[in-house]
Amino acid sequence: MRYLWRAALTMGALVAMLGLANCGRPSLEDEKLSDQKLNLEEYFDGKTVAYGQFKDRFGTVRRRFKVEIDGTWDGEQLRLNERFAYADGSSETRNWVLTKTGPDDWVGTAEGVQGEARGREVGDTFNWAYTIDLPLPDGDSMRVDFDDWMWLLEDGRLLNIAYMERFGVTLGEVTIFFEQR
Repeated sequence: MRYLWRAALTMGALVAMLGLANCGRPSLEDEKLSDQKLNLEEYFDGKTVAYGQFKDRFGTVRRRFKVEIDGTWDGEQLRLNERFAYADGSSETRNWVLTKTGPDDWVGTAEGVQGEARGREVGDTFNWAYTIDLPLPDGDSMRVDFDDWMWLLEDGRLLNIAYMERFGVTLGEVTIFFEQR
C-alpha cells in the first residue's frame, strides 16, 4: 500500500510539472502591442541576416550562431535558403518552402521536418509549429518539437523566440533577431 501511495504522489508531481511546462508561453490572442502587420512574404523576400542563441532549460547559453537567408516569393510560395554559421565553427544549411494557404495561414517543409510545419499570422505576430530532426554538433540528430514565435518590431527587425521540446519536456529556447539587408 505504501508503494502505491508513493507511486501516486510521484505520478501526480510529474503530471503537474508537465502541465506547467507550457505556462507563460505566448498566444495569438495576446494583446497586440503595435498596429503593424507582419507579412512573411514581404519581410523575407530578399536578403535577411539573423543572430541568435540556444539557451537550455536551466538558462545556460549552449550555442550561438549567425544565419544568412536568401528569400524569394513567387506569389504562392516563399523559399528560404538559410545558412547557419555557429560560433564553434560548424555550419548548416536549411531550405524552407512555405506555401500560403489562406490570408494568414502557412504550411511549410524543410530538410528534417516531419510532415508539414503549420503557421498563422495575426497582426504583428507569427506562430509556427513543427517537428524536426535537428542536427547535433557530433553529427547525430535529435527529433524535437518547436513552438516558434515571431514579432515584427517597430525598427523593422523581427524578434523570434522558439520553445524546443522533446517528449513534452522543455529542452530550452532559441532567441533570434532578424534584420533585412
